[in-house]
Amino acid sequence: MIKRREFGKTLAAGVGASVAASTQIALAQSGRARAPKKNLLMHVGGDYHAVAGGPRADMTAKANLDYNLRHGVKHLTAQVRNVGADGSWASDELLRMRDNCDKAGMTFEAIRMDSEYIMLRNGSERDRRLDAIMGNIEKASKAGVKVITHHWTVIPIRRNSQTPGRGGATYAAFKLEDNWKDLPAGQAGKVSSDDYWERITHFVQKVIPVCKQYDVRMAAHPYDPPGLPFGYQGAENWDSPSIFEGYKRYEAIVDSPYNGFQLCLGTTAEGLKNPSTEVLPIVQYLADRGKIHQIHMRNIRGGLNNFAEVYPDEGEMDFLKVMRILRDVQFSLSICPDHMPSHPDDPGKLQAYAFGYGYINALIHSVNSEVTA
Repeated sequence: MIKRREFGKTLAAGVGASVAASTQIALAQSGRARAPKKNLLMHVGGDYHAVAGGPRADMTAKANLDYNLRHGVKHLTAQVRNVGADGSWASDELLRMRDNCDKAGMTFEAIRMDSEYIMLRNGSERDRRLDAIMGNIEKASKAGVKVITHHWTVIPIRRNSQTPGRGGATYAAFKLEDNWKDLPAGQAGKVSSDDYWERITHFVQKVIPVCKQYDVRMAAHPYDPPGLPFGYQGAENWDSPSIFEGYKRYEAIVDSPYNGFQLCLGTTAEGLKNPSTEVLPIVQYLADRGKIHQIHMRNIRGGLNNFAEVYPDEGEMDFLKVMRILRDVQFSLSICPDHMPSHPDDPGKLQAYAFGYGYINALIHSVNSEVTA
């Protein structure tokens, strides 16, 4: 577990023999020895979790763009507000969002897509939704967007408790219920593993060739939390029972640089018994294969089936180690704070996310200061 005091010492110390040694060990273990060099491409990103003006405010309005710029954020992942009944986006809205970002000196990098497709069984309604998604990819490309993220959720994200945190903050938490078998099924009804994977496979096989045509990457967020027992609220989720095996199976459906992940470190850790050691091989595997299209930098205390979401500097994972991996593969997209704790004095979490932006920027500068090339 990384401590804030230790993190400050790392920032001040710069390159040291122990840092160089640990970096080389990590590279050797990955099987891809590469000389560490500065990564001037990776960057902090802002998104839909903290929006100046409120959750439904225009993310490319001046108030929100200024909020991001004040805190060192120049790349945006936005949500589309005007969505057709079939899931289609309006081209004029995307172009307006791009123009607003351009005028402010920001990059309209990514869009978060809704999860309606995964709720649908094979049939004409699913086909219409898929046609709209493929059309959205073309529209996004024309607006300069490079990534579309999505979160397949046949049941809602699951949290069932809260725990007190530092400075009067509240941490969202989850512990697997003793009576989980008695919980009602979600809106999608019972979804078996075979059914879930059929929906995913059909989506990936249809969509990734379109992504390649228009140079837009598709980034899947793992279900949150992973590792739930099969049948939890009627679902057999794609990232259960093993989150790592789920990633491997998903990206192998169509092995393409356009088929990758919005790698949520916190969600991934929630599916591991020992996140501090088990998350790094997953990051290394996906990074080496070029399958990470965005990072959600969320930390937790705990692990599989029992965790709380905490500030990024106080959880199980050492994000300096993660950032060294991203540095050394020359990761070039956004690293976003995610699911920050809440506080009554910060109802929109703008303060919490401002801390997250600064923390990530400091990590980027820190790992780059360790190398001279």
